[in-house]
Amino acid sequence: MTDFIEGAVLYIDKPLHWSSFRVVRVVRAKLCHKLGIKKLKVGHAGTLDPLATGVMTLCTGRMTKQIDRLQAETKEYMASIRLGATTPSFDLETEIDGEYPTDHITQQLVEEALIRFTGEIMQIPPRFSAVKVDGKRAYELARKNEDIELKPKLLVIDSIELVTCNLPDITIRVTCSKGTYIRALARDIGEALHSGAHLTALIRTRVGEVTLDQCLKMEEVDHFLNQQIGKTVTESK
Repeated sequence: MTDFIEGAVLYIDKPLHWSSFRVVRVVRAKLCHKLGIKKLKVGHAGTLDPLATGVMTLCTGRMTKQIDRLQAETKEYMASIRLGATTPSFDLETEIDGEYPTDHITQQLVEEALIRFTGEIMQIPPRFSAVKVDGKRAYELARKNEDIELKPKLLVIDSIELVTCNLPDITIRVTCSKGTYIRALARDIGEALHSGAHLTALIRTRVGEVTLDQCLKMEEVDHFLNQQIGKTVTESK
């Protein structure tokens, strides 16, 4: 029995190309329809870019008051990075704007570079991000080619593991604090290797203790809600 009106937490495997807001909007609409109500508070605890997939935490009802606490949980990502080329957005949202040498890069150099990004680090967010600059989202200004000055933020990278190394492509597993931009981390790794880099794929594999295999896929949401709401209705009779 799940009381979505009182408050519940759902873990969704966000699909590729979906915005975080779209996931919230679709799940809210499904809940309102199945519960026979017009309004319901639904929010998410941690944005995922449209080109990222993986664990997304949704809160309903009074559990939306717990969003700040849930956002603070440690997150784990699997990131695919292409060395030797950069894009303005640091991922595949924008076209390549620079190419750099990679012949000097070895697996040992990559491993040594990754060590430099563990622990407390200062990170400048991407220009194409939801960070606010003078009351506006940075990505809105970036798309107008306006100059933006973003201040570095203190973050904690608990660990970085090199999973695969098929140069110029690498895959890393990152465990980090909230507010970490893996796209910006890819940029910084490229610079540390005296080259360039951008993100080619990103999966959030864990939030707190919740792993990807525990999440609902969007195509499973209807069946799940029917089961949960069906139980609520049956028990209330």
